[in-house]
Order: sequence, then C-alpha cells, then structure tokens
Amino acid sequence: MIQHPKFFLFDAGVFRAVRPRGPLDTPAEIDGASLETLVLQHLREVMSWRNSEGTISYWRTSTGLEVDFVVYSADAFAAIEVKRKRNITSHDLNGMRAFASEYPEAARIVLHGGDHKEVIEGIQLIPLEKALPVLERIIWPGNRFG
Repeated sequence: MIQHPKFFLFDAGVFRAVRPRGPLDTPAEIDGASLETLVLQHLREVMSWRNSEGTISYWRTSTGLEVDFVVYSADAFAAIEVKRKRNITSHDLNGMRAFASEYPEAARIVLHGGDHKEVIEGIQLIPLEKALPVLERIIWPGNRFG
C-alpha cells in the first residue's frame, strides 16, 4: 500500500479557529477539512480505547484519486472517505473504486452530510451524523467491547 502523509491539527475546533482565511476559501472547503479532522479525532479515540496497534493513513494514486483514511489493524481494514455534501454522485466514489481494485478485502465507507444510508458497488454510504456515535461498530463490526 502506498501511503502519503497528510497533516491534521489535533482538534477540529482549533483547526477552524487558526486556519488562515483568504478570498479564495469557500465554506465547503473549510467545512470539509473540519469534518475530516473530526472523523480523525473519533478514529483515534476508538483505536485508543480499543488498545489497537493499528494505523490510520491516507491513500492517494499517482493520478490524484484518494481516500481520506485507511484504518489497518489486526482486526480491521477499512477505507473511509468523508464528504460534506448531502448527495453522493458516481464521481465522488472514484477514489473508493480505485482503492477497491487494489484492496478488495477492505471495507469501503463514505461518511456524508446527507440523511440516507445505502450501499453502492459494495461501498457503504452512511450519514456522518449517524455514523460518529457508532463508528467503532462500523469499522470493527465483529470484535466489539461492551
């Protein structure tokens, strides 16, 4: 797996407060990065209390297709894409499709700003608001605490 570094601040609120703003920044760009940071916070927290020895990385092809997070541990392998938008289009799934062609065994999850849950081409589309409280059950469905 080719992994690339991606910088995140430790907290979504801090990110929004200290991020430089300019005339080209759009609310969608700022909110998208904030949501990614929020998901990363949740992933790190779940891995911490699970005592997981796994990694959270970012995946990108040489042509620019990407997946926001790849969770890899002894009991989980999942690709996670975070989308602010309410309606996911076929184009939004291109990074997941590319990842799936290389790693078909991985769970594929898109967390989005909409309110419907569905599965398209083996990719789970889950509303972000509903997913965060149960993220552990989504990423580690077979080996839960509690």
